[in-house]
Amino acid sequence: MHDIRLIRDDPTGFDAALARRGLEPLAAIIGAEDARWRAVSTALQEGLARRNEASKTIGQAMAKGDSATAEALKAEVATLKARLPELEAEERALAQQVQDRLAAIPNLPAADVPDGADEAGNVEEQRRGDPRAFNFEPRDHADFGPALGLDFEAAAAMSGARFAALRGGVARLHRALAQFMLDTQTARNGYEEVNPPLLVRDEALFGTGQLPKFADDLFHTTDGRWLIPTAEVSLTNLVREQILPESVLPLRFTALTPCFRSEAGAAGRDTRGFIRQHQFEKVELVAICTPEQAAAEHAHMVDSAQGILEALGLPYRRMLLCTGDMGFSAARTYDLEVWLPSQGVYREISSISTCGDFQARRMNARYRPDGEKGTRFLHTLNGSGLAVGRTLVAVLENYQQADGSVAIPPVLHPYMGGLTELRPR
Repeated sequence: MHDIRLIRDDPTGFDAALARRGLEPLAAIIGAEDARWRAVSTALQEGLARRNEASKTIGQAMAKGDSATAEALKAEVATLKARLPELEAEERALAQQVQDRLAAIPNLPAADVPDGADEAGNVEEQRRGDPRAFNFEPRDHADFGPALGLDFEAAAAMSGARFAALRGGVARLHRALAQFMLDTQTARNGYEEVNPPLLVRDEALFGTGQLPKFADDLFHTTDGRWLIPTAEVSLTNLVREQILPESVLPLRFTALTPCFRSEAGAAGRDTRGFIRQHQFEKVELVAICTPEQAAAEHAHMVDSAQGILEALGLPYRRMLLCTGDMGFSAARTYDLEVWLPSQGVYREISSISTCGDFQARRMNARYRPDGEKGTRFLHTLNGSGLAVGRTLVAVLENYQQADGSVAIPPVLHPYMGGLTELRPR
């Protein structure tokens, strides 16, 4: 959510920032709606004040025996009582109109975000690890994975496309990856583990920016709740409608949860394999902090996610996303992309964003600076640390052997009960 005062004070700058996002100017439209809202609000307040004043004056006129004045005041009060409900209804409608307009506008990009229309404008900042030189033709995980327990057919029979059942060693490897990620983020990187709700109300998804614009990407339940598309929703909303003391900041949360996405905007993409599923698991990272802490928290979150890839020995690169490829709530985003040998490309495995006070305004989440009476909006950040399914794909493909087996990265051996490789069943 945007601060209406910034649009009032600098409409040209606001429109310039929207243009970097590829959007048409909106400041004039918002300004006109805002002016109408404020005018009606002022008229309402003046009407209420006049009604109260006139009501008091009636008694004074009656006490003086001035019946003519008293009757005139009574007529005025009656007119105001009839008019004020109309003004109240109009004021509410105009306020909602402005709020709806602001709620539909994405966050403004940070100054250092590169301009660009789509992913072609993203900037590679770093590349770590060399892709493995195979002495055989590396296969796609969707081809050799079923022999290891990656069951697409049984899942499709019960649930349809974009579902998978993990069995045997693959299921254990998936669990090992998730536990290793959680242990690393809590023990080494200072994140507090949370087991959050998977079902949330409208206001939670509004707070993090998924609603109202992206309802088609979500699963809606029959009782009006939503399945979370990411634990970012649950973790960030832990501070909604709260005022935190500055002394407790920054807060760092992590959670391993199932995530549910309809993939409405991804028709025809990654239909094979385990890359793009309706249900998947992810270790999410969220930070809640002051504006002054946000840059350091963003760097820390990126390091925390990169550390998982480095520990697993997976080649990856870090991309700074351009204005046209960032998510709705993000002001700056880094994508980590892992190397997939079968495709010969890097694929996204984590997006790590700083959102400024954009989400905090939607959640009314504030903090009180030390020594001050007033409050300010918090800053929020989120990222994957990592997407477990995509990490599983990367391990399977990068550690595959010519005979169809898969070597297990050494860092996972303690989680695998002595297993050092997966062999075809």
